[in-house]
Amino acid sequence: MENREHAIEELARRNRLAEEGGGQERRERQASQGKLSARERIALLLDEGTFEETDKFVTHRCTDFGMAEKRVPGDGFVTGYGRVDGRTVFVFAQDFTVFGGSLSESNAAKIVKLMDMAMRVGAPMVGLNDSGGARIQEGVVSLAGYADIFLRNTLASGVIPQISAILGPCAGGAVYSPAITDFTLMVDKTSYMFVTGPDVIKTVTHEEVTKEQLGGATTHNEISGVAHFMAHDDQECIAMVRELLSFLPSNNLEDPPRKTCTDPADRADSELDTIVPFEANQPYDIKLVIERLVDDGYFFEVHEHFARNLVIGFARMNGRPVGVVANQPAFLAGVLDIDASVKGARFVRFCDAFNIPLITLEDVPGFLPGTQQEYGGIIRHGAKLLYAFAEATVPKLTVITRKAYGGAYCVMSSKHIRTDLNLAWPTAEIAVMGPEGAVNIVYGRELEEMVKQAEAYEGPLSEERKNEVLATARAEKVHEFREQFANPYIAAERGYLDGVILPHETRRRLIDALEMLDGKRDKNPPKKHGNIPL
Repeated sequence: MENREHAIEELARRNRLAEEGGGQERRERQASQGKLSARERIALLLDEGTFEETDKFVTHRCTDFGMAEKRVPGDGFVTGYGRVDGRTVFVFAQDFTVFGGSLSESNAAKIVKLMDMAMRVGAPMVGLNDSGGARIQEGVVSLAGYADIFLRNTLASGVIPQISAILGPCAGGAVYSPAITDFTLMVDKTSYMFVTGPDVIKTVTHEEVTKEQLGGATTHNEISGVAHFMAHDDQECIAMVRELLSFLPSNNLEDPPRKTCTDPADRADSELDTIVPFEANQPYDIKLVIERLVDDGYFFEVHEHFARNLVIGFARMNGRPVGVVANQPAFLAGVLDIDASVKGARFVRFCDAFNIPLITLEDVPGFLPGTQQEYGGIIRHGAKLLYAFAEATVPKLTVITRKAYGGAYCVMSSKHIRTDLNLAWPTAEIAVMGPEGAVNIVYGRELEEMVKQAEAYEGPLSEERKNEVLATARAEKVHEFREQFANPYIAAERGYLDGVILPHETRRRLIDALEMLDGKRDKNPPKKHGNIPL
C-alpha cells in the first residue's frame, strides 16, 4: 500500500513540475507581455477536454554548462493531440518560460515522433511557435534536431495540412520549418521572424533596424509575404487557426468537410448585373463580387495584406469548401506582377494537393510592365502561376468578369490549361491587348490617313487641331475594335468559353458545375515530380 501511494504521489509531483514549466515568475512575465502560456494556447486551439499529452516527462540529456541540474519535465515543449470541431489534430507548443523555448535534442525528438504519428494517421499538424532558437549548450545536436524536423515538414507537405502560428520569437534556422508549412500566422507586436537579427545585421552591413521592422507581423504580411495572416493577440490567432482548419481536409486522401448550407444554391443577386463599371478603366472591388457569390457572403481571405492586386482565400459554395483566386481591379488595376504570381501559385498548388476545387474570377489587363519586374524575373515568377493552374487536377472553374488580355488570359485558368468550365459575363473583353493599345498597331495607318483627310479638307492644321482630330479618330477605332474583337463572343464561338451568362446567374452555374464535377478524375503523366520554375 505504501509503495502504491508513493508511486501515485511521484506521478502527481512530476505532472505538477511539467505543468509549471519555468515557474510562476516567468509565466507572469509572459502574461505581462500579452502572451498566453503554451498550455493555455493548446486549450484554446482544441475542443474542450480532448487534449492528450505525449512525452510529458521527457528531459534534456545535456550535462555541460551546469545543465545537468536544470531539468524540467517536457523540456520546454508541450506535445500531443486532440480534436478541432471533432476532428483529430496534432499540436506542439513551445514554452518560452523553459530555456526560452529553445530546441534541444530531446524536445526535437518529441516533435519528430508527433509528426511521424500525424503522417501515419492522416491528421493536420499545428505548431505554436515561441522559441529563442537552438539550445546553444547542446551544440550540433540541437541543429540536427532542426534538420530532422525540416525533413518531416518536407515529407508531410501535400499529405497533411501543416499550420504554423508564430506567437513569439522565431529566429535563425527555426524559421525554415514554418516556411515549409502551408500557412503561417503571426501576432502583431509580439511575434517576429528573421534569419539574422538586428545585432548581426548592424555588425555586418551597418544597417540600423528594430526587430519589429525587420521581422514583425506587419513586415511579413505586407512586404515579404512570408506570413499569411496577422492577428492582434494570441486568442485571435488561434481562432484563425481553427477557422482555417474548418475548410481543410485532414489529409490528401479525403475531401474537405462540407457544412449544411441555408443559402439557396439558385440565389440570384441582381447587384452583380451592375457591379462592373461601364467604363473599362474604372475600378471596382472584386471582394464584393466574391461575397455576393459565396455562401452567406463569407470569404476567409488568405494573404490579405500582400500583393493586393490578387485576392485569394477560402469560401463555401452550397456548403462545399472552395479556393478562390481573383484579380483585384481596385489595386494596380488587377495586373499580375511578381508577388501576385507567387502568391497565387502557392495557393493554387495547396488547393490542388488537398482536393479543394478552384474558382477563378478574372479581370486582368496583363502583366505589370517595367524594368523592375523584368529584372526581378517576372517571366519566371509568372510561369509559376501558369504551371500551378496547368498542373492542378481538382475541379477548376473560371469566370471572366471584364478584362482578359494577353498572356495573362492564358495564365488565369483558361480553357487551354484544362479548366473544366469557363464562363464570361457580357462585359468580358478577351483580346491580345486592350483596345487603347491595339488601335495604334491595327489602325496606325488609318489614323494617319484620317489626319491627312482633315488637312485636305481644312488646310494646314495646328498641333492642337491635329491632336483633336487624332483623338476623335482613335476614339472611333477603339469603339470599333471593342465591338469587333474585345468581347466574349469570338472566344465562345471557338469553344474557349462554355457560356456567356448574365452575372446574376453565376452562383447557380458555379454550384451546378461543382456538383457535376464531384466525381472528376484527372491525373498528370507518371513522373517523380515536375520542375516548377522556382
